[in-house]
Amino acid sequence: MQLFENFRIPNLLLRLVGHPEYMALKRACRNPRKAQELTLRSILTYAKDSVYGKEHDFEQILQSSTAEELFARYQMSVPAQDYEALRPYVERCMKGEENVLFPGKPRMYATTSGTTSKPKFVPMTTVYLKNVYKKMTHVWLYNFIRRKPKTFAGKVVFVVSKVVEGHTEDGTIYGAVSGVLQRDAPGLIRDHYASVPDIFSIPNYASRYYTLMRLTIEQNITLVVMPNPSSVVELQNSLTENYDEIVKDIENGTLSDKFEIPDELRESLSKNLKPNPKRAAELRDLKEKYGEVLPKHYWPEVQILSTWKCGNTQIYVDKFKGWFPDDCFYQELGYFATECRFGLVLDETLNSVLFPHMHFYEFVEESELGSKTPTFLLADQLEEGKRYCPFVTTFSGLYRYNMNDLVEAGPCFQNIHTVHMVQKVNGIVSMTGEKLYEGQYIQAVHEAEKALNMKTKFFVGFADISAMAYQFYYEFVNQQTSQEAAERFSEKVDEILQRVNIEYKAKRESFRLKDPRTHRLPKHSFARFKQDSIEDGTARDGQFKLNLLMQDEARKDKFDRISSDVDTQAVQEEPQSVAKPQEETREAEPRKLTFRERMALRRQQREQRRREK
Repeated sequence: MQLFENFRIPNLLLRLVGHPEYMALKRACRNPRKAQELTLRSILTYAKDSVYGKEHDFEQILQSSTAEELFARYQMSVPAQDYEALRPYVERCMKGEENVLFPGKPRMYATTSGTTSKPKFVPMTTVYLKNVYKKMTHVWLYNFIRRKPKTFAGKVVFVVSKVVEGHTEDGTIYGAVSGVLQRDAPGLIRDHYASVPDIFSIPNYASRYYTLMRLTIEQNITLVVMPNPSSVVELQNSLTENYDEIVKDIENGTLSDKFEIPDELRESLSKNLKPNPKRAAELRDLKEKYGEVLPKHYWPEVQILSTWKCGNTQIYVDKFKGWFPDDCFYQELGYFATECRFGLVLDETLNSVLFPHMHFYEFVEESELGSKTPTFLLADQLEEGKRYCPFVTTFSGLYRYNMNDLVEAGPCFQNIHTVHMVQKVNGIVSMTGEKLYEGQYIQAVHEAEKALNMKTKFFVGFADISAMAYQFYYEFVNQQTSQEAAERFSEKVDEILQRVNIEYKAKRESFRLKDPRTHRLPKHSFARFKQDSIEDGTARDGQFKLNLLMQDEARKDKFDRISSDVDTQAVQEEPQSVAKPQEETREAEPRKLTFRERMALRRQQREQRRREK
């Protein structure tokens, strides 16, 4: 496949819009304390006449004569808060009231799951979208061509969530910011899209991925952006399962009728499809040559792959090592949440550069997260290697907003520390003071895999308050793994957790935490969970995230239903007892214990031994 010869034109245009914003970012980072003062004054001035601004004395805060006085007054007048504290104001906005959190009304709402059963509707103002998302997107794209000049020599695969999911009471749209950004990107970038954004509105999960692969595998792709790395795996799975069908579609210029696609979209897509027997022949040759056809085979010119790599997403990254061309640059997407575009990665590390001229940042050190009066640090007070929970103030009505994340400070960019995501703060689970970290659970599973020579494809853990025990779910590579072997695996995980977390060990030894419970999962359990979550409206595709350790009854119930398939299959496979003829009746033999009875007895014996010690 031939690369476009005119990639220098988009590169020139990106330099014209991206380089000035990149230099503005560098200037702000040289004097972050001054940049933060100016930014906070700008945000408070912008919102001082709003309902929230008047209630929290923004006008008086602005009378501060020094930066230190400004920061102190702001922290005294405005409480650190989560979304639930802001929800009443947001709901007033959604009913059409103006000037509640900021001047006028939001341009849209970004939606995500909340800590309660109600989703979050995060307002996005025109000012924020233009001055943060647009300008920092220019820096992001400009940085791509600095790293790889031929990034836009081919087409772009950009996996996002649905642009418009609905409208609020006053008619304002709500949906995914990523979808809006893709839709509203500069024309020179939209011209490079390998598919249309409407694909992400296809309701059926399998159909959406089939359609995306059918369209993109036919083209020469040079940039792949998928926020969640699990999407890389799922797209490849869709291709592997439907390879011959996709090749036939490409050969005939069709879109398979085996998949549910809305008629209007199917008709629109089909108008641009043409028979391509040459590409179909290339794809058949690839399958004959390699067996399993991977991105490095069908997209050999990919310059950059950008996904999240931090925190628990690393477990999915490991699944596609070696899939892309050797010279493909794999860049971390950066600290990017529904609430705000917090930072941007500019190099080969995981560390995001903050935007001190766009947001006002505060941080609480990890050791103080349980404190009722924590010390709030400013962006220029971080220390490399230490971990913090960030709070952010934006031009979109978030004031001292708790991001509920745990980030680690990295090296400085100019004079401000970079940060990278470690995990959600709610990835720290504690039922009785054990403070078990998601990262510790992941480490324990990987060590158990090596120790017992048992490989998992997917795993997840839940804190179960009712049982005062952790519930561990594993999808083993070997689907013939018995429940007894799975129990041994959990025992090893439990042993490692006690080694790496002294509080967990103390709670286990004192019997405040019971033995972990073990559940086996069938094939494709993660995909099934994700599809269920998308279909029932509790998650969106492009921004789907799953902590691997949590306390969440609704999600646990879903995995219970998925794991029940394994239990049902095990019962069906048990040999049926054969009745003996009456004449052969002998003295009754002691009944053999069932597997679950044996495991319960083992637990009782183990607890008895501990008591005796």
